[in-house]
Order: sequence, then C-alpha cells, then structure tokens
Amino acid sequence: MSSAQASQAPVSQVRVVARFPHDPNAFTQGLVITDGELYEGTGGYGESVLRRVDLKTGRVLAQVELSDRWFGEGITDWQDELIQLTWRAGVGLRYDKATLEPLGRFSIRGEGWGLTHDGRHWIMSDGSAELRFLDPADGRELRRLRVMDGPKPVRRLNELEYVGGEVWANLWYEDRLVRIDPATGQVLGYVDLGGLWPDDQPRRHDQVLNGIAVDPQTGDLFVTGKRWPWLYQIEVVESATD
Repeated sequence: MSSAQASQAPVSQVRVVARFPHDPNAFTQGLVITDGELYEGTGGYGESVLRRVDLKTGRVLAQVELSDRWFGEGITDWQDELIQLTWRAGVGLRYDKATLEPLGRFSIRGEGWGLTHDGRHWIMSDGSAELRFLDPADGRELRRLRVMDGPKPVRRLNELEYVGGEVWANLWYEDRLVRIDPATGQVLGYVDLGGLWPDDQPRRHDQVLNGIAVDPQTGDLFVTGKRWPWLYQIEVVESATD
C-alpha cells in the first residue's frame, strides 16, 4: 500500500511464557477456555470434532464428532453451552458444556469462520472484513461491523477471541493477530506472532496460525495453529508504531 495508506496501528511483540503439547493432526478452528477447561473445535470433512483437552498434556479428555457432511469452524462458550459454527453448511451447533451432548442447531447465512462473544452477543467472522453480531437466543444476525485499518478494510478475519473489551482475530495465512474496537470496527493494533514457529522446523502451507484463547479467571493468553504440535502461552510485552 502507499505511504498514505500505510497502517499507523501499533504492533505489539510477545514473550513465550510456556509451550505445551498440541495434537499435530488437529485442524484447529476454534479455541476457548471456560471454567478452567480448554475446549477446541477442529475442521475437515470427516474429521471435525469438538473436544475438551487437558491444557498441559494435550490429551483429549472428551470429544464429540460432527457429521461427515459438516466442516467444523469457530467455537465459543455461552452460559452452560458451547457453540460451534460450520463452514458452508449454513448450520451452527449448540452443546451442553458439561457433557458435550448436542442441544440444537441454528441457521447461518453464508460461511462460518470464527466465533466469540461479548457477554451480550455472539460475534462471528466469515472470512471477509466484517464481523457479525448474533442474538444468542436463536443465532439471528442483528448487525454487521466492517473492520478498518484507517481507510483500508482488513479481510480474512478468522478465529476470534474477546480480550479485555476488544475483539482479537487471527488473519488467515498471517503470523499476526489484529485487535479490533467492537464499537467502531477500527483496528487498535496488531500482535506479531512471527517468531513462534521454530526456525529449524519445516512448516507446511496448511500449518497456519489459528486459535486464540484467554482464561477469564487468570487473564492468561494462549495461541496455536492448524496442525501445530504446540500450544503457546504468551504475554504481550511491548508496542511500537509500524
């Protein structure tokens, strides 16, 4: 982009606090921590699941498999439920958080990508530069918000997390997160995660960053990627104007 259009949003660096094992076959689409438990939603036709995972060991504690015709996408917690999107099936899924038993479905217009909530609405991405705000009662779309970095729309918004009153999003095929003001859609900054993958390890094209979770009890922040063998606990440590 031209210098006039160049981003003025600050870029934050991170410090790795800890690294934990992660299922290298998990095509991670959603990550959430609630009530001290880590949950993960994965994608892929015939391999999509919703699972409860031991954070420190990566061991799967419980899981439910999606129909072979559904490609799992983002997840979030909502009261006593877990909510999971599908990609192109036009279906969202509701589960009992304690048992992972299916509770029902709701309709999605277009594609489902990432999902989080702000305590009042579900917030959904669809791979575009827009966030959708949904009614938790039935999944009905209430409004849309266009995400802008100055005059430039920020596209390929993927997995979402609500962090300290902001929406944080993975950017598909980028090693950074974008921080979004949920009232205006303006970019507040970026978080550079480019140093997480070890330089001496080969990385396939599909092993992109995807998965953000914050522990609401501690504020600890965790990230991973599709088919990554690690889950990282990170701390944002500094910012600089890019």
